[in-house]
Amino acid sequence: MASELSFVEFVVDQLDEDCAVTYKKMFGEFGLYSHGKFFGVICDDQLFVKPTEGGRAFIGDVVEAPPYPGARPSLLIRDKIEDPQWLSELVRITARELPEPKPKKRKKKEPKKKRLAS
Repeated sequence: MASELSFVEFVVDQLDEDCAVTYKKMFGEFGLYSHGKFFGVICDDQLFVKPTEGGRAFIGDVVEAPPYPGARPSLLIRDKIEDPQWLSELVRITARELPEPKPKKRKKKEPKKKRLAS
C-alpha cells in the first residue's frame, strides 16, 4: 500500500525548519532527507528512521522493524510522531551521525560511433 502525500506533509510539517527536511517519491513511498542526507522513509504511512547509536540512546525503548520486506530494520516512530520538538531532535541526532552524501557522478557521454563505408 502506498503512502499518502498528506501523511508525508504532516510529518515534514512537524519538523523544525533548521532540520531542512525534503522528501522524494520512491517506488510509491517516500524518502526523507535532512540537509541532503537520507535519514528515513515513510512506508505504508509509517515513519522509519535510520538506526544510529545516538538515535537509539535518544529514543530509549526502541522499536525496530523493516519498512518493507527484505529491508534492514529501521527505527519505527509511532507515539512521538506528533511531538515536534522530540521528532526534530531525533532527526538532528540521526543526521549528525550519518555520512555526508556522496557526490553524484556525471555520466560520460559515449563518443559517436563512426560508420564504416561499405
